[in-house]
Amino acid sequence: MSRNAEDLARQIRDRAGAAPVRFGLVLGSGLGHLAEAVDGVAIDYAELPGFPHAGVSGHNPKLVIGDLEGVRVAVFGGRSHYYESGRGDAMRLPLEVLAALGAEALILTNAAGSMRADIPPGELMLLNDHINFSGLNPLIGEPTDRRFVPMADAYDPGLRKALQSAAAHEGLNLEQGVYAWYSGPSFETPAEIRAIRTLGADAVGMSTVPEVILARFLGLRVAAISTITNMAAGMSDEKISHEHTKAMAPLGAGKLERILRRFLKNL
Repeated sequence: MSRNAEDLARQIRDRAGAAPVRFGLVLGSGLGHLAEAVDGVAIDYAELPGFPHAGVSGHNPKLVIGDLEGVRVAVFGGRSHYYESGRGDAMRLPLEVLAALGAEALILTNAAGSMRADIPPGELMLLNDHINFSGLNPLIGEPTDRRFVPMADAYDPGLRKALQSAAAHEGLNLEQGVYAWYSGPSFETPAEIRAIRTLGADAVGMSTVPEVILARFLGLRVAAISTITNMAAGMSDEKISHEHTKAMAPLGAGKLERILRRFLKNL
């Protein structure tokens, strides 16, 4: 844990209270309003030296610490993507701060394109594995042997089971699948999608995998859910764009909020 992370955690505790955080939540497109439901303190990323500037429209760069459904959480209203800075480790400091605040687990959300007809736009996919199609890694340059992080069961089986139980309780379907990380910011070509499908991917997106690797490096349990905003390139006639992603994200966001709230209640 870096000294900077410890210093920031101390500053955050001074403002939000000393009680340890139990879960971290990273909000993807369409879920920003969930941060507003937290009974706690909101801190702009700009007030936290070293936190990345979340420069993607549709994200709200604030850290919110407080209670959601009776559980103390730290909600990240935006993330930094590799395509913004060329840095795979851009979310390392925020996740180090999360660990320093006492969190035991991290739940990530994202917007993704589907490669499965049974998971169309507006549906959700629970990640059970990933393919790092980009080949990039946020631990490149880490000098210690801790960089050799095992990634079997990176998506915690216990958390996955609890999230599926929460979905069933809400009468919602939550399919599981493999997520492929493509660096972006351009969308994938139809040929790239055919390649990723051949490799075994079910959905594709431009985030999440770096945070999963960093979280496992820091000893956090991890779960992740994709909101499907479009079919991947070549899978349908729809025109893919960032504006389309932002417009479609709220369709699945309501379902995802219900699942996350039920998950926290069940704890």
